[in-house]
Amino acid sequence: MSSRSELSSFAARLRGIISASARVPAGGLPSFDHLALELFALQLKHNGPYRRLCEARDAGPDTVAHCTGIPAVPTSAFKEFELSCLPVAERTTVFHSSGTTGQQPSRHFHNAASLALYEASLLAWFEAHFRVRNGNWQLAILTPPPEQAPHSSLVHMFETIRRRLGTSASFFVGRAEKDSVWTVDLRVAVELLRTASAALEPLLVFGTAFSFVHLLDYLSEHDLLFRLPPGTLAMETGGYKGRSRSLPKTALHALLSQRLGISPDHIICEYGMSELSSQAYDCAFGPSRITSTLRSAATEDGHHASRIFHFPPWARVQIISPETGREVGEGETGLIRVFDLANVYSVMAIQTEDLGTRRGDGFALAGRAVVAEPRGCSLMAV
Repeated sequence: MSSRSELSSFAARLRGIISASARVPAGGLPSFDHLALELFALQLKHNGPYRRLCEARDAGPDTVAHCTGIPAVPTSAFKEFELSCLPVAERTTVFHSSGTTGQQPSRHFHNAASLALYEASLLAWFEAHFRVRNGNWQLAILTPPPEQAPHSSLVHMFETIRRRLGTSASFFVGRAEKDSVWTVDLRVAVELLRTASAALEPLLVFGTAFSFVHLLDYLSEHDLLFRLPPGTLAMETGGYKGRSRSLPKTALHALLSQRLGISPDHIICEYGMSELSSQAYDCAFGPSRITSTLRSAATEDGHHASRIFHFPPWARVQIISPETGREVGEGETGLIRVFDLANVYSVMAIQTEDLGTRRGDGFALAGRAVVAEPRGCSLMAV
């Protein structure tokens, strides 16, 4: 088998694992380490910039015995290098990070096979948490549509979910201005919320933190309150990055409950980035277990503490001390490092600039590293 075919074969096997994810033990994939080392060897063959990084660290199949020894690439490197296993002619899609205006964005290249794996990963883990029926939900998406944001992995994610779950009444109610700044068409959003409130079917509301703040401020300014149907779910992702006033997460969620009538235990946070192909959510499997997860993250005096994020079984997370380069202990804070098997055609091991606190096999977000550039879709835990 050619090495090119080996990459395709690995991707096909991983899609089989993802499709069977409901049968994966709670502790994750027993073969994760073996799969990670296999993918590491393949990426050394096909990803020139990554191979040079590993050679500089004297890291290769003969010297790395465990997945945690696989060199991680900092997200900033995706701005400087084309960290892809795909030949240039096969790169049909590229996702960019959403930094501030004027910054060089990260670039994560995809082709049809890579996108198929990306979509399989995001749908499997999303459906494991939201437990919704295909094709029966109205979606209100507070971002621009795909044609206005073709390089946004977040918009591609929302569009993938819309195609899978959404009715014909599902809408993107955001738009991208000439300077690429995202705004929300607030009048359209209000009309959609008004229609949904009068219906019996629950709604899925997706947006970044700053888009929710813009909507909530508009509702407050016009003294508008909605009571969306029971079972309505909201997914909040992304930071503020100066695009709106910043709110502590508890305050943002309280306003969503007050203004939209969404139960607090039906507001879920997502953590992802353009350099990854898998996402993390801050709840257990399905809405029926969300409440217990949120309660376990509360302090004794009733104040909400940090919520715990988990990646799917085909990804693992480490919290790394920036001082020692080693994994921190339980309850300690460091930089989030992700090993994402779904990143078959780029780099599996990603070193983020986000801070997390280790909580078992998950993590609580603790903000951004001081030296890090603002990331438009990073979650800022307050």
